[in-house]
Amino acid sequence: MLSEKQNNFILYWESVRERESNFVRKLSGGVPMALIFGLPIILFLIIIYLFFPVWYMKISNISSGTLFVIVIGVIIAMIFFAYFRMQFKWEMNEQYYLELKKLRSRSEKVIDHI
Repeated sequence: MLSEKQNNFILYWESVRERESNFVRKLSGGVPMALIFGLPIILFLIIIYLFFPVWYMKISNISSGTLFVIVIGVIIAMIFFAYFRMQFKWEMNEQYYLELKKLRSRSEKVIDHI
């Protein structure tokens, strides 16, 4: 027999399963965590570049166009992180849902045989 919490999860996942599998939904759902990951890096680079340009050029020994490439790289990493974090979460929920469905069908078979 399944607990009340497990039955509620099955009902919940059946209602949102298809909607959550959409690419845009996964991307938008993962953006807040990706911003927590990437925004401090981008802000740090921009602050250093704007307020300490001479120090930045002396220490880094790179051209000013490289900053743009670094920011683009961090944004790409943020998009990657946002999507795959939500993809992983969706797959975990899907696996749990399938396990619960299998457990439910087994318990119904046992009850039917009794």
